[in-house]
Amino acid sequence: MANDAITNTLADPLAQIRAINQSAAFNRWCGIEVVSAEPGKAEIAMPWRAEVGQYSGFLHAGLVGALIDTACGFAAVSVVGRVLASHYSVNCLRPAVGERFIARARVVKPGKTQVFTACELYAVAEGSEKLVATGETLLSVVGA
Repeated sequence: MANDAITNTLADPLAQIRAINQSAAFNRWCGIEVVSAEPGKAEIAMPWRAEVGQYSGFLHAGLVGALIDTACGFAAVSVVGRVLASHYSVNCLRPAVGERFIARARVVKPGKTQVFTACELYAVAEGSEKLVATGETLLSVVGA
């Protein structure tokens, strides 16, 4: 059923990516929402919850990577269809502390078999955004 929703929304990147997001149990557990999407770009957000923190009360680095990977995948999907991460890297720049986290990703280089993307992750606290991490992904195209 979720695949039908995804297939039927190819002309609308935001609807397409929201359908994919809703079909992923992990994304629902994290509380990830798709804020915006257009061809080659995606923005997602996630609220802070104690369950996603590490021992010092910062967002766990695993979730930092997951947000970057997810946003990059969504940006790629908006251009080439279904993708699967083949490699990603994350640079943690400062502790991820905030009420909300926003990942903004973009396609750097699309291709027929691979897509290269980049992302910035921001922590939002008291209405102010701070860059907490950057990342890049190499995604394999697995189908339209």
